Amino acid sequence: MDYKDKYIGMVFDDRYEIQELIGEGGMSVVYKAQDLRLNRSVAVKVMRDEMAADEDFRRTFCAEAHAVAMLSNPNIVAVYDVSHSDEIEYIVMELVDGITLRQYMDRRGALQWREVVHFTRQIARALAHAHERGIIHRDIKPQNIMMLRDGTVKVEDFGIAALENEVQEHDGQAIGSIHYIAPEQARGELPDARSDLYSLGIMMYEMLTAQKPYEGDTIAEIAVKHINSTAAAPHELVEGVPPELERITLKAMCADIAQRYQSANELLADLELFLQEQLKPAEPEEKPLENPAVVPIRSVSEMDKERFLLRHRRARRVTFLMGSFGALALCVVMFVFMWDFWLKEVFSPAERISLPNFVGSDYQRIVENAELATLYSFDVVYVINTETESGTVLSQNPDPGRSMMITPDGIKVELSVSTGKVFSAVPDVVNLDYREAKNRLQKAGFIVDIENATSGSVTKDYVISTSPMAGEQMSSGSTVYVVVSSGPQTSYVRMPNVIGLSEEAAITRLESAGLSFGGSDRVYSDVDAGTVIGQSTDAFTEIEEHSKISLKISLGPQL
Repeated sequence: MDYKDKYIGMVFDDRYEIQELIGEGGMSVVYKAQDLRLNRSVAVKVMRDEMAADEDFRRTFCAEAHAVAMLSNPNIVAVYDVSHSDEIEYIVMELVDGITLRQYMDRRGALQWREVVHFTRQIARALAHAHERGIIHRDIKPQNIMMLRDGTVKVEDFGIAALENEVQEHDGQAIGSIHYIAPEQARGELPDARSDLYSLGIMMYEMLTAQKPYEGDTIAEIAVKHINSTAAAPHELVEGVPPELERITLKAMCADIAQRYQSANELLADLELFLQEQLKPAEPEEKPLENPAVVPIRSVSEMDKERFLLRHRRARRVTFLMGSFGALALCVVMFVFMWDFWLKEVFSPAERISLPNFVGSDYQRIVENAELATLYSFDVVYVINTETESGTVLSQNPDPGRSMMITPDGIKVELSVSTGKVFSAVPDVVNLDYREAKNRLQKAGFIVDIENATSGSVTKDYVISTSPMAGEQMSSGSTVYVVVSSGPQTSYVRMPNVIGLSEEAAITRLESAGLSFGGSDRVYSDVDAGTVIGQSTDAFTEIEEHSKISLKISLGPQL
């Protein structure tokens, strides 16, 4: 079996069912998977076996992934879970239904300035959110920007994509990132937040012109151009580029890091000002008086009133025009997206059929039907539903009755199929820290109920036992009761009076009372030598069991 297919059908950590391969890179392969616990589709990025063998790389990979999992922004692809063990390393991420910005740019060529600003503002917001939390992407490029059908963009692989490129570089593969690399990175210096802004500036340039600013025959040649060359101004390559947007682009991609934008918020502020100026209509010209000498004299109050009415009418006209212009611009952008993703299918002359209703049918019979197999390509999403028989189709996407265009690859239909009752084995969490134990049980789909008990043999905060025990099969959503050690039970004893006893007798008395001898201090006294004349804890005091007691022993009279 090919290594890329070996995980398909497996369930990671009793939770993520691997369904199909959707991508691969230098260090990992990415699968579409079903989160059985939360009933949702996710993307699972699995580290290649040869990379997992490198302990330093694994450590860096895990550290980056845990940091990125803390990010939460609508323009960042979310990281849901990170798992690392001796067997496998993987990251669970949001599954984005869309295309990369690279694909969109290749399809469209030079973009209109409104689209460039629309995409750049979203990417800048994502960078601002990450930079404020100390996380640098290090590999901003169109291939790492996902675009949804509604025009939303999401940045993926914060802090991780750069590791992928390091692997590709060591393997001698081409590195697409060299076209977007900041000069300080090309010199081997450590990148910072401004390095991400440089890469974003290069992307803005390419969106405006459909050309990369620096090209070359080798990676080294392109890197040197980033450091020493000056790119042609965008308006020299494409007519109609707004001068202010060109200035913003060139400042973002300035080779001198001190002259570059110093933060994503600073870039955003300039974009907002530019957008406001573009949406502001031109002021109407004042008509000059033809013959001031014959203008009738008016009172000051009449002139003030006229000026007020003129300003009021102008303000209303400006507001109306801005609203109309903004609505028109939005309609144009939405039409472009709808045409690419939907309308062009509606008006296509290709043969179309009405999608049948698969809901309520048995999934196995559908996929085994030879006639259906010639028309459709089915994707399956398994949903835990204890009230419906296993294998029953619960819903479909697209909906039944929708007119669909027949394609050579088949009409793609996603079916949500009931799993019926799903049973899983209770993981063995005995002698694990209760926090780790709780996490493993929840990943397996169980509800966790914790209770504490004293234990002289199990370390405090570690699991003593579970009910049901490890290995027993339970349906998802069942409760597993976990007993956690609160440490040994503290007992108290009464301190005996050992003064007047011999040292040997005093030690025996302490031990019989549940206490320990903690050493002695010998001094001269009038009492016979070897007699106890003092004890570290007063007699008849309540004291913790097994406490150490020191004694003072007489040496007899000093001669």
